[in-house]
Amino acid sequence: MVKKEQLILAIETSCDETAAAVIKDGREILSNVVASQIESHKRFGGVVPEIASRHHVEAITVVVEEALEQAGQTWEAIDAVAVTEGPGLVGALLIGVNAAKAMAFAHGKPLVNVHHIAGHIYANRILTEFQFPLLALVVSGGHTELVLMREHGSFEVIGETRDDAAGEAYDKVARTLKLPYPGGPHIDRLAHEGKPTVKLPRAWLEEDSYDFSFSGLKSAVINTLHNASQKGETIAPEDLACSFQESVIDVLVTKTLKAAEQFGVKQVLLAGGVAANKGLRARLEEAFGEKKDIELIIPPLYLCTDNAVMIGAAGSIAFEQGRRAGMNLNANPGLDLE
Repeated sequence: MVKKEQLILAIETSCDETAAAVIKDGREILSNVVASQIESHKRFGGVVPEIASRHHVEAITVVVEEALEQAGQTWEAIDAVAVTEGPGLVGALLIGVNAAKAMAFAHGKPLVNVHHIAGHIYANRILTEFQFPLLALVVSGGHTELVLMREHGSFEVIGETRDDAAGEAYDKVARTLKLPYPGGPHIDRLAHEGKPTVKLPRAWLEEDSYDFSFSGLKSAVINTLHNASQKGETIAPEDLACSFQESVIDVLVTKTLKAAEQFGVKQVLLAGGVAANKGLRARLEEAFGEKKDIELIIPPLYLCTDNAVMIGAAGSIAFEQGRRAGMNLNANPGLDLE
């Protein structure tokens, strides 16, 4: 008897992207629709939660319909609806969760709740099957974590940020340099034009710690610019961006390499919005290039930023493992990964 293919309709609205996708058997993308709000938030220098929520309300139905149309599927063929439960902006999450509940109820489909960071990690499963144990380096605007996985659906956070996430530090430094929002790509571009001539700190923390801290580095950049201004000196923005990026990447890659060796992992996955950073991608490839026993997986750029493909990939495993959410599912902005 031929096994029926599994089709998951996924919805993601944790921040400022309204996204829907249809995923076949957890790894094949049948559709991937993302309505971005960057232009709406750019003039404010960051995401305004209320504006994000309003845009989600306007876009969610159209985006879901387009995802089904692109996939060439109808609701009858869909096996389950997967949706981001958290973490994220509570108003934005509520739009996706309530839309998913309404659609699942109306069409008689199971509802599967998904953790946003689990989604970022599972975006890598579109590229390759997971080999356990594996280590995921999650780097985004709100999260910087090292996550150990020993099996599907099992997450052990062995390191996390104690203050600013890496992406948050990038955006704050970008604002200091008067660069447009979102700042991360602009810092990355500038960094490749400059040299690391500005002395900036590396927050290694305790010797055995896999935690991260970027608040001090961000403050050091601001103080460096302020001191130079008081002295009437000028620091080349590209050199400061390069020095900042070198400091961030040194810590991220060194701790990831150390953890991968300590825990004997078979794969290292890069995940999150900052996974699109060219400097980080290149340094990880360099660090793990000679590690024949550890496979490095880096997602394509379209799977780094928020999307519903990753929610469908994670939701597929959750669905297979029997996870179901009820109609009382609510947004959980502080949802814990473990």
